[in-house]
Amino acid sequence: MSSSFDKLDKRIQKWIFKQGWESLRDIQNEAIEPILSGNQDVIISASTAAGKTEAFFLPACSATIDEKDGYSILYISPLKALINDQYRRLDSLSLMTEIYVTPWHGDVSQSVKSKSKRNPSGIVLITPESLESLLIRESGWLQRAFSSLKYIVIDEFHAFIGTERGQHLLSLLNRLDSLLQEIEKPVPRIALSATLGNLDEIPKALRQNAEIPCKIIKSDAAQSELKFRVQGYVDPIKENGNVPAHYKICDDLYKFCRGGSHLVFANSRKRTESISAQLSDMCEQDVVPNEFFPHHGSLDKNLREELEARLQKDNLPTTAICTMTLELGIDIGKVDSVIQVTAPHSVASLRQRLGRSGRRGSPAILRMLIAEKEIHADSNVIDKLRMELLQSLAMTRLLIMHKWYEPADMGNFHFSTLLHQILALTAQWGGIRADQVYRLLCKNGCFNNVTLEQFKSLLSHMGKENLITQLSSGELVLGLQGEFLTNNYTFYAVFKTPEEFRVIAGDKTLGTLPVDSLILEGQHIIFTGRRWKVESIETDKKTIHVSPSKGGEPPQFNGQGMLVHDLVRQEMLRIYESGDYKIPSDNGQVDYLDATAKELFYEGLEFFKIALLKDHRIFENNGYVYIVPWMGDKIVNTITTMLVKSGYTASAFAGVIEVEKTTMQKVMDCLKAFCEENNLTNTELAMYVSEKSIEKYDDFLPESLLIEGYGQKYFDIDSSIMWLKEKIFT
Repeated sequence: MSSSFDKLDKRIQKWIFKQGWESLRDIQNEAIEPILSGNQDVIISASTAAGKTEAFFLPACSATIDEKDGYSILYISPLKALINDQYRRLDSLSLMTEIYVTPWHGDVSQSVKSKSKRNPSGIVLITPESLESLLIRESGWLQRAFSSLKYIVIDEFHAFIGTERGQHLLSLLNRLDSLLQEIEKPVPRIALSATLGNLDEIPKALRQNAEIPCKIIKSDAAQSELKFRVQGYVDPIKENGNVPAHYKICDDLYKFCRGGSHLVFANSRKRTESISAQLSDMCEQDVVPNEFFPHHGSLDKNLREELEARLQKDNLPTTAICTMTLELGIDIGKVDSVIQVTAPHSVASLRQRLGRSGRRGSPAILRMLIAEKEIHADSNVIDKLRMELLQSLAMTRLLIMHKWYEPADMGNFHFSTLLHQILALTAQWGGIRADQVYRLLCKNGCFNNVTLEQFKSLLSHMGKENLITQLSSGELVLGLQGEFLTNNYTFYAVFKTPEEFRVIAGDKTLGTLPVDSLILEGQHIIFTGRRWKVESIETDKKTIHVSPSKGGEPPQFNGQGMLVHDLVRQEMLRIYESGDYKIPSDNGQVDYLDATAKELFYEGLEFFKIALLKDHRIFENNGYVYIVPWMGDKIVNTITTMLVKSGYTASAFAGVIEVEKTTMQKVMDCLKAFCEENNLTNTELAMYVSEKSIEKYDDFLPESLLIEGYGQKYFDIDSSIMWLKEKIFT
C-alpha cells in the first residue's frame, strides 16, 4: 500500500484489507490528502466503476470516524435508487467502523427517519428534494443535526450542472451554509462525476464564490479494449411490403442479447415499451422465459427496483430496455454489452452508457443500431444526407478520438428556479426582508447573473400573483397562492417532465407531443410519421392545432429535445468533407460499420457532393430552400425563427433549415438584411415563440423575464450573424 494509505484510520485500513484489495487506485490515493485536510473542495472525475465513491468515503470516514454528535457527512444524489445502492455498498464499512448510515428520501419509512432524527450521527444519504423539505419544515432541527458537518459530497455531479436542478442544489448548499453560520470555515464540497467536459470551469458550478481552493483529481484511464459496431437498417417504403426496420432491429436484439445481460438504450419511453413488448413476445413464441424488461421513469418503482435487483444478482440472463434512467451510476454490475438504438442524445450521454459495459477482464462492447429510410425520388434532404447515421458517427469519433464531451451551459438565468427559491426561503424563515433574499440568492448566491432590476421585477410580479406579500414591517411572507404551492409535496422539486400538448387536426386529436424544444406557429412538425403545419398554439389549453401539409415527404430523423452542440455538427461536416468515418488506431484505421451502414454512409456522402455542401451552405431541392449550417441548435433556432418572423414558412429538422414556397435568392436577401440591420436581440426573437414555458414555474414568471430567459437559453444572434457573414456572404 502507499504512504497515503498510512494516513487513513486503522479501522478503515482494516476494512480495505478485508476487501482483499492489493492496493488503492490512483484516484483513491490522490484523494486521501486533500479530503483529510478538510480545507478545500475536491472534484473527482473518472470513468464509471473507477472507484470514485471509495476515493471520497475512505478519507472522509477516517476524518469523522469518532464523531458521534450530529451528521458529519452529507451525501447528495440525483436518484433515490442510487441512494439505496450506496446504502447497501456502505453496509460493511458501517458495521466495521460503527459509523451510522441513514438513507433519506420519499420512499424511506418514517420510522427510519424518526430514529435518525432522535440521534443524528454519521452519514445521511439524501436527494436535493428531501433536503429542501427539511430546510423548509425542520430548519431548527437541521441546524442542530448538521452542527458538526465536515463534508458535503455530490454524486453524479454532471447530472446537475447547467440544469434547473443543479441550480436548485447549489442554492440549497448556500442556504445550508447560511443556516450553519456558526461553523468557522466553509464545509468542503466534493463532487464525484464520470463526465465533465469543461473541467476547469466546474469549480464555479460547485461553489460560485471560491471561498476555499478546489483540487481537481482526474483519471483518464480508459477501457483497455473497446469493441464497437454500427449496424445499419433500411426502413422500406411502405408500399413495397418489406419488413419495417423496427422488426429487423428487434430480431437482431433477440440474437445479440438472449442468454446474457445487456442494456439497450432506446431514448424515448414509447420506443422503450415497443421494443421490450416485441422482445417479450418473441420469448413467448419460442416458449422460453422472458429476459427483456422495460425501465423508464413512468414505471412503478417496484418494477424498476425488481429489474435493478435482477441485474445486480447476475444469476439470470437479463436485458433492460431503458431510457436515460440506467445511465447514471446505480450499481447493476457490468453488463455484457451496451446497445444504442437511434442516435444518442449527446456525447456525454454516450460516454456514460459506454462505461456500463465491460465485465472484469473483458472488453467494453457498444453497438449502435441506426435505421434510415429507403431513398426515392421525393425523399427529404435530411434522409438523403443520412443525418441520424452521420450524427451517430460524429458523436462516436468525438468520444473515442478526441475524448471530448459537451460542456455544461452555465449561462442561463433560471428565473423559474429563482422564483421557487424565493418561495422556499420565505417558507423556511416565515418572514424575510427582500434585501436578505437578494443578498443570499443573487448577490452572494448562485443566481449572481440576475440583475437587481430583474430581481425587483420578479418580486413585484410575485406580489401581484399573491405568491408573496409584504408586511408593514417590510418583511416578505407567503401569500395565499404561495402557501398553496409550498404546502404541496410536489413543491420540493424544481424539475418537471416536458409538458404534453394535445395535437389536434380539425376536430380529431392525433395524440400528445412533449414540448421540450422550439415550436413556432407556421412551421412544420413531424408527428405520427406525417408532416403537419402548425396553425396555432393554445398555451392555456395545452393544444397544438395542425393541418395536413402538402409538402414533401417528412424526414425520419428530426432531432431530439436536447440542444445539439456546435462541435457535434462540425464533426459531421468534417466526416463528409474527408469522405472518411474511420477511427485511427495503432494498427491502422478501424472500420466499425456493417455493410448496410456503410452503404447508407456512402449514399449520404454522394448527396453531400451532389448538393455541393462542401463549399455551399444553402441550396434548392424539390421546391424547397435548404440551409445547412453544420452548427449547433442555438444557431439553427436563431436563423429559423428569424425567417419565420420575416414571413417565411421555415422549419428545422436535425440541424437542417427548410424553407418552403420561395427562392434561394429571396432567402439570401432576407438573411443579408438580418445581418446588416443587426437590431434584434435574443429576447426580442423569443417574443415570436408562442410556448415558452419550459421549466416548472415558468407560468408564474412575468412575461418580460420568461421571454428573456427563453431567449438566453435557445438563441444566439451574435454567433448566428457571425456565421452568416462568414459562410453565406463571403
